[in-house]
Amino acid sequence: MRLVNHPVLCNYYLTYRCNAKCGFCDIWERPSGYIDLEDVKSNLAAIKKLGVRVIDFTGGEPLLHPQLHSILKEAKAQKFITTVTTNGLLYPKKANQLAGLVDMLHFSLDSSIPEQHNQMRGVNCFEYILQSIEIAKGLGERPDILFTVFADNFYQIAPVYEQITRPNDLLLILNPAFEYNGLGVNESLTNQQLKKLKAWGKKSKVYLNDAFIELRKNGGNSTKDPLCKAASSTIVISPENELVLPCYHLGKENLPIDGNLVELYQSKAVQEAIKMEGKWPECEGCTINCYMQPSFAVELNSYWWKALPSTLKYNYYKQTWKQLF
Repeated sequence: MRLVNHPVLCNYYLTYRCNAKCGFCDIWERPSGYIDLEDVKSNLAAIKKLGVRVIDFTGGEPLLHPQLHSILKEAKAQKFITTVTTNGLLYPKKANQLAGLVDMLHFSLDSSIPEQHNQMRGVNCFEYILQSIEIAKGLGERPDILFTVFADNFYQIAPVYEQITRPNDLLLILNPAFEYNGLGVNESLTNQQLKKLKAWGKKSKVYLNDAFIELRKNGGNSTKDPLCKAASSTIVISPENELVLPCYHLGKENLPIDGNLVELYQSKAVQEAIKMEGKWPECEGCTINCYMQPSFAVELNSYWWKALPSTLKYNYYKQTWKQLF
């Protein structure tokens, strides 16, 4: 049963450029410019009209955008809940500009061992994450640590939790790795690791969406009975000011917005994409968290119930629920 009949999230790609070269991502390989501030202002008004309350300003590396602070100020002025995830390389320089503008600030960290984390990210950024934590805390920010979980760094969850997040009173977000375009997962998490991961999600100051575990146990999205609601739950905007359908990772269509996002979203092209969400051959077995999370939020099913406890837990810790009323 459908609970929400409008998009709940916007994944706003500020740029595809990145100052890291993560082996499980290919966004940084794409040529890209930067979104235009005036286009952002126009689109934010349209996004709000369409019912979205949460915007993930993403990339590439979002802190590369020279006007990120102005973009975030505009989003906060329009009362959006904002999310930014960064590898930390630029945060020490931009922290003062961004203070108070990001509701959900995530620092990516995949190991307590500097060499392992740096190798995974393709650049020496471990020390910048540690600096970023101290700076953010000094500014009164409440960042989270986003840990992308692979089979070969699974054993690093405990050290990151014990040595970094707990001493700093931070929330540890466990993000099971997903595969796309032949990237991401060289060796899938075993059933035993999935079981242990689920147990981690029950610990204090640890966030793990239990529905992600269930989805992987069940083999991912099925094109015969799709769980994915990417096109109807999420608005995806490219740095070129295009509406990307049905999601960034599949990218079947890129439609120019031209100041008419509301009309475009209500167009036949978008409605056709919504009818096909989760049904394309490439959607079989998909476990992409970025689109499954909002998909689980809009339809009442077993995954909605699986996702509910972690959703409540995160919003309790971050107090973001207060902004929804």
